[in-house]
Amino acid sequence: MIYHTRILIMAGGTGGHVFPGLAIAKALRAQGIQVSWLGTKQGLEAQLVPDAGFAIRFVCVGGLRGKGPVRQLLGPFLILLAILQSLWVIARVRPCVVLGMGGFVSGPGGVAAWLLRRPLLIHEQNAVPGMTNRLLARLATGVMEAFPGSFPAVLGTAIRRPIEHTGNPVRHDIELLPSPSERFVRQKGAFRILILGGSQGAEILNELVPAAIASLANPASVTVRHQAGPQHLARTRRRYEDLDVNVELVPFIGDMAEAYGWADLVVGRAGAMTVTELAAAGTASILIPYPFAVDDHQTANACFLAEVGAAVLVSQMDLTGVKLGWLFTEFQAARSQLVAMANAARRLSVPDATRRVVERCMEAA
Repeated sequence: MIYHTRILIMAGGTGGHVFPGLAIAKALRAQGIQVSWLGTKQGLEAQLVPDAGFAIRFVCVGGLRGKGPVRQLLGPFLILLAILQSLWVIARVRPCVVLGMGGFVSGPGGVAAWLLRRPLLIHEQNAVPGMTNRLLARLATGVMEAFPGSFPAVLGTAIRRPIEHTGNPVRHDIELLPSPSERFVRQKGAFRILILGGSQGAEILNELVPAAIASLANPASVTVRHQAGPQHLARTRRRYEDLDVNVELVPFIGDMAEAYGWADLVVGRAGAMTVTELAAAGTASILIPYPFAVDDHQTANACFLAEVGAAVLVSQMDLTGVKLGWLFTEFQAARSQLVAMANAARRLSVPDATRRVVERCMEAA
């Protein structure tokens, strides 16, 4: 097949950058567009991108924030090397458009695209733009954000590029879930709690959720589906052993649409994709932002839902098993409140975010 349009996607490191990039890549491929990927050998993309059938090229780059003095001293030289590598990749791939999804790899790749006068688009998944996207926003042809007002809040009038609120690309099966009101009519019996600790599992949730269940007057009235992460599975299972509760403990969840549709309440971190999926699914939540996230962006993500009554935001410093158990009891006694929260979340969703990003790429090409 001869491709007339070629697009290079830059995304790496965590799933928050890689999974939205993959959703866009698959949508572009479905339209007959050749997609290549720029990433690192250390990130999730090194396995996920080839598994999805896309060619990936690697550069050597990593973060400098919080690193030791030697890494800080070598930083400028490593960045220059990564820019040179990116220039070589772009010269070889000859993309019509370069799309940066944030993360370390987007920095040198974006600079290389700008130097070679390739149209550069960037997409920010979090409510607080990362350092890379803050810098590239001044060079980009177009800027897209998942949360409205993210870039003006941190850059003010310094950014002269058009900014579009596209939302975050999300799995289509989550968007197709019935409305919260329809789902709650069918959900009888035990109170269903879904625990999401991310792909690696959040150990604070693995500790406190069993303690919260133990504090309930009637633990048997609750059903728990707990994503504990592969490394913490055995230890978390031991914490549930003596509790009279129906619990399904898993290392990860493959079918997130089914899980969101099953749950009355979700408890989890506030990564960009979790917050986006909660809105798309229309599910009430208790969000405990990761306190050490760069620029505290998870708290900003959580506020997006909490400020409209779609979620309860609890600081990890203030969280105890007893407090979490009290919240479970309150919500279990007021399921109508959960429906209202779920509907409020659904109203914040941005349908067809993937299509919107793909259209911007096609226009820039």
